[in-house]
Amino acid sequence: MALKNKIKSWPEAAPRLIAVAAGREPADLVIRGGKWVNVHSREVLDGYDIAVAEGRFAAIAPDLSDSIGPETEVIEAEGRYMVPGLCDAHMHIESGMLTPAEFAAAVIPHGTTTMFTDPHEIANVLGLEGVRMMHDEALMQPVNIFTQMPSCAPSAPGLETTGFEITPEDVAQAMTWPGIIGLGEMMNFPGVIGADPKMLAEIAATQTAQKTVGGHYASPDLGAPFRAYAAGGPADDHEGTCEADAIARVRQGMRSMMRLGSAWYDVETQITAVTEKGLDPRNFILCTDDCHSGTLVHDGHMNRVYRHAVECGADPLVALQMCTINTATHFGLERELGSITPGRRADLILTSDLATLPVEQVIARGVTVAKDGELLTECPHLDWPESARNTVHLGKTLTASDFEIDAPEGANTVTARVIGVVENQAPTKALTAELTVTDGLAQPDAEKDIAQIALVERHRGTGGVTNGFVSGFGYKGRMAMGSTVAHDSHHMIVVGTDREMMAACANRLGEMGGGVSVWKDGAEIASVPLPIAGLMSDDPAETVASRAGRMVEAMAECGCRLNNAYMQHSLLALVVIPEIRISDLGLVDVTRFELTDLFE
Repeated sequence: MALKNKIKSWPEAAPRLIAVAAGREPADLVIRGGKWVNVHSREVLDGYDIAVAEGRFAAIAPDLSDSIGPETEVIEAEGRYMVPGLCDAHMHIESGMLTPAEFAAAVIPHGTTTMFTDPHEIANVLGLEGVRMMHDEALMQPVNIFTQMPSCAPSAPGLETTGFEITPEDVAQAMTWPGIIGLGEMMNFPGVIGADPKMLAEIAATQTAQKTVGGHYASPDLGAPFRAYAAGGPADDHEGTCEADAIARVRQGMRSMMRLGSAWYDVETQITAVTEKGLDPRNFILCTDDCHSGTLVHDGHMNRVYRHAVECGADPLVALQMCTINTATHFGLERELGSITPGRRADLILTSDLATLPVEQVIARGVTVAKDGELLTECPHLDWPESARNTVHLGKTLTASDFEIDAPEGANTVTARVIGVVENQAPTKALTAELTVTDGLAQPDAEKDIAQIALVERHRGTGGVTNGFVSGFGYKGRMAMGSTVAHDSHHMIVVGTDREMMAACANRLGEMGGGVSVWKDGAEIASVPLPIAGLMSDDPAETVASRAGRMVEAMAECGCRLNNAYMQHSLLALVVIPEIRISDLGLVDVTRFELTDLFE
């Protein structure tokens, strides 16, 4: 499908841009009488016109009426602010449960015109071929979706088994693809710190291609390990949770990416490095990391992050820099996008208020793509093959006995290691609890808010189940919740209080081909089918958000009161963020990066 706003390269467009700017030819589009928000000079200039040609800004001046010809489209800004289209510097499309096309359709009305995406979720399921599918659909969209080649599948070698592994050869190959902008977040930070040859080879392949290496340092230790990680080449990091983290990163020459996703609230605690400590804001960037479909449909995307930063005390113009020009500069695209200046892609928002940023009209590559919240463009779909839709392999029908946890022989009680969920943050707590033993089996304890967790192998059909305990969801009664979204290995995670329902939930996910299923009192009460890689749906965002909304309600009916508990659920197998996680190989102590016993 040919897009009407497919962008020409600068060399192709330059003769016409110059002719329009010089007044020799009419523009394709002129926006008249607006307030020009200039993120290069950090100022607002009233009474300006913008001329667009070939999908790029040709000129910005107080009067460009000479650029209007018989075929020129004219938009009256009527004194509104003309703001650069918003950029998301670090995100995972799969977290929205949507394909790139449907994700784009969901965020364009919110003013997002550029995304830098790391599809490492699908890489763990389908390998390089899955990354290629995401890359190809991304390039079909009417906005800019750049792809970072995933770096870590598995994220922690030796501690988990993924569907596929990413190699340095894969990374080198991907660096030649047109939409690859750099290397995805380097989650194996112990590997970088230890100078692991495979990790360094991936970084070297990226730097040889003169592209950006994404970082992920999920440790509170800002001493020698952090210095070693910075020396290893990552150019940014989004895992900071406090002011000291943000400051440490920029002092070491990295960009501090501050995230506000569906469950990550890390802007308020870090932006004080700029608002109170006065550090140079051009080294700070805003991003979402993970947003589920409900957040996108009901709350927004980068416009939500921007507003939050302003509410946290950031000057609106500084906050805009953090989600436009700072991002473009970081990825080497300052001459291509991120500002309303000549030669750049004509991506902009018309808004009547700078602080609250109501998104009234969105223009991408010189074409109006959304107005007053309504999408006005097509977002083309890839023809996803059957190989991408048949990825859940259990190997057998599971029964309650697969979820039994044998206690040491003769024990009446056990001291178990428990994964402790932390609301609104990615890290977990390593807890312990005394649990009762009945008929030789360790039991969950609803009074202590301890449920059972199981990781079910789903890539190779081994029938393997790893069992453990988790605290923090508040589940009551007989219930189970399962998901094939389980960062980053994306096996199946089932949390529950009843082994029979845990088995029924797992089997249902196998039948469904992946997704989310919630059970209560012996019956399924909510589901979200995710047939593509067990991670995404190609249904519209509103449909997926409606199903996800029912899922949240169902979790609450089972006793859960956590904010965005589904995101917490999906991260319980993320074996690169402390303190304790679960994998197909066992319980993982992420403070030591080693397997540990369930019982003390």
